[in-house]
Amino acid sequence: MTLRALLLLSLSSPALAMATTAETAAADAAAAADAADTGDSGEIIVTARRRAENVQDVPLAISVVGGPQIEATGSFNIARLTQLQPSVQFISSNPRNTAINIRGIGAPFGLTNDGIEQGVGLYIDQVYYGRIAAATLDFVDVEQVEILRGPQGTIYGKNTTAGALNITTRRPSFTLEARGEVTYGNLDFLQAKVSASAPIVADKLAVRLSASFTQRDGTLFNTVTGRRVNEIDNLGFRGQVFWQATDNLDLTFSGDWNRQDPEGFAQNYVKAVATARATNRQFANLAALSNYAPASTNPFDRLVDNDSPLTARNTIFGASLLANWDLGPATITSVSSWRGWDWVPSNDRDFTGLSITPVSANPSQQEQVSQEVRIASNGDHRFNYVAGVFYFHQTINTQGVQQQGPFAGLWLLGPTVNAANPGLIDGLRSDNDIRYKNDSFAVFGKITWNITDRLSFAPGLRVNYDKKVGSYDAVVTGGRTNITPAQQTIKNGVLQNQRYDARFSEWNVSGDATLSFKASDKVLVYATYARSFKSGGINLSGLPTRADGVTPALETATVKPEDVTHYEFGVKSQFPGNTGSLNLAVFRTEITDFQTTVVNNTVGVIRGYLANVPKVRSQGFELDLAVRPSENFNVYANFAYTDAKYVSFPGAPVPVELSGGSVQFVDASGGRLPGVSEYALSYGAEYRIPAPLFGRDGNFYASVDGSFRSEFSSSPTPSAVLNIEGYDIANFRAGYRTDGGWDIFGWVRNAFDTQYFDFLTAAPGSTGLIVGQPGDPRTYGVTLRGRF
Repeated sequence: MTLRALLLLSLSSPALAMATTAETAAADAAAAADAADTGDSGEIIVTARRRAENVQDVPLAISVVGGPQIEATGSFNIARLTQLQPSVQFISSNPRNTAINIRGIGAPFGLTNDGIEQGVGLYIDQVYYGRIAAATLDFVDVEQVEILRGPQGTIYGKNTTAGALNITTRRPSFTLEARGEVTYGNLDFLQAKVSASAPIVADKLAVRLSASFTQRDGTLFNTVTGRRVNEIDNLGFRGQVFWQATDNLDLTFSGDWNRQDPEGFAQNYVKAVATARATNRQFANLAALSNYAPASTNPFDRLVDNDSPLTARNTIFGASLLANWDLGPATITSVSSWRGWDWVPSNDRDFTGLSITPVSANPSQQEQVSQEVRIASNGDHRFNYVAGVFYFHQTINTQGVQQQGPFAGLWLLGPTVNAANPGLIDGLRSDNDIRYKNDSFAVFGKITWNITDRLSFAPGLRVNYDKKVGSYDAVVTGGRTNITPAQQTIKNGVLQNQRYDARFSEWNVSGDATLSFKASDKVLVYATYARSFKSGGINLSGLPTRADGVTPALETATVKPEDVTHYEFGVKSQFPGNTGSLNLAVFRTEITDFQTTVVNNTVGVIRGYLANVPKVRSQGFELDLAVRPSENFNVYANFAYTDAKYVSFPGAPVPVELSGGSVQFVDASGGRLPGVSEYALSYGAEYRIPAPLFGRDGNFYASVDGSFRSEFSSSPTPSAVLNIEGYDIANFRAGYRTDGGWDIFGWVRNAFDTQYFDFLTAAPGSTGLIVGQPGDPRTYGVTLRGRF
């Protein structure tokens, strides 16, 4: 077994892991060099429950995408990873406003709020990332990505209710090695990656350094500035030092710095729909009065006319110390970390070439520290166990700003009110100071009782305490002065002063139990029951007001925890001779007090804030098939059916087509949850022809991978005009790969140039303007990769 394999086993993340032969088949030869020791049988060995196991023996719904497949398919970030994993949804209008959902649940759709947590945890080298903005950055020297579906918490430091993404990077090696990769494609796509590892002191001290750079022209063209926008501009560095202090104690110190700085996250015109506003306040009439026309009414002309600067500088950095102390019967693991995040944006939130809202930004800074200590039994016994304690501290400071421009009166107040009050809100500005502090502590554990050689029972328990303190202070200036009380009320309906403090604290107890039965050497059957929770929080994006239109309704400042009940049944099977596998997971998740967007517009302005919905549920099944008909041919397919709905949502905000009228709320009970397709599929295949070249053994190969997602909603409340049509994407690549690790191939992504949207948005003001972010067009290029 190689040192890297030993490190992978000893330093494994807290996530359980599962992989299929197909998931590494995309780059088979490279995978062999990167995988942990799998023995002669071809089995994939992971440390799912703190010990080495065949992945097919792990009774949970988990998938692993290995580093070779990530590299071969060009899935260099989580957004692209969703094309390989049909159960994962990723929505991002900018790094701060990003959500990862699994099976349709995890985070409120379209709502950024500093005072709440995500339901899908993001972990890198066992460190929990408190800000999901890290999900928009490139992978740097990644060994594998594990996707856990369903509640986690009894073996995880931070509790997550929908699942987790656990990313493991490559570890330092006592053998000198280096690898590099360079890619060039259309839109001036340029990506370069390099990593190297070397011993400093033989068998004692080793170091690994990695870097990644990605740059690409934008996929949209801004007719105002004459520049392409929605570009890629990413840079990342990671360094690790591994110290084998004694025979039974090792430490790994890691540091990283990542920067994203594109001119990006623009959304372009998609359509204009009728709302409940008066005819003279609809988009067509307002545009005519403003002598305005969009850059194009065909969104796939890929034109925008943003007149405000577009900035999205996203910097994430941190350091961690991982220690493993092998006591013989058990191993004690300590994970200490500090992380920081700095977000500097500038947006055009009226989505037009008019100065309606020329300034809209929420610069934010976050710091976190965490400490996890756990003990896990070694070997395989009648009773196996893991137990731990976890502490997490986080502070966030956000400085929000919004300013209205000369056209704000016409578009936000309407022609009649604006004519009677010219210039009333021109220059109106709100400066917000948002502060948040979170402390979380947990004790967790899980025991596996091997009742017989085939039957096991694994209960787990978690006790968790959360304390959150926050404040919101909005100071409004500008606009016309020397005005009447009635005019001040109009101004308050757009932007108004508001200040409040809020606190939340609560203990929670949760747990799970899994019964598994090994029906044969090739078939595992399991059933899981879990009760979990997502911590309550603080509403830090402004509150609705009382009848006077000024006093904040403080009872809405905090939200209750989500209460999760989860059922799962699964079957994992392997084909004779390890020529493939077929896995099935059937699930049902019920959530009471679901945290999502609620709207208050009783004072003439739509106010989005966080509240609890009585009940939602997600149910369905997933099938994962991997087949290796021959040594040179691999096929895989993953299918997900997800029925995710609001069971009870009697006071939902109105959809855009009813906005601006007399209807204040609708009953969305029975409506589907946003962002998730009912049907989703990913597939892939690779065929290789062995052919020595230039004295080296290798293979010519051709590969395909693709995905399909059926129609899904892009609105927190179901809306007939904010549904995204289903689409399919196919990617191809072909090249030559040596057994020694060299690989050159050409590739094309979205080969048939499918036109689709990542998401749609209703513009402010209930004018009926719908904007969206078109998915990437066809791209193509060539990649050269080598290992030394």
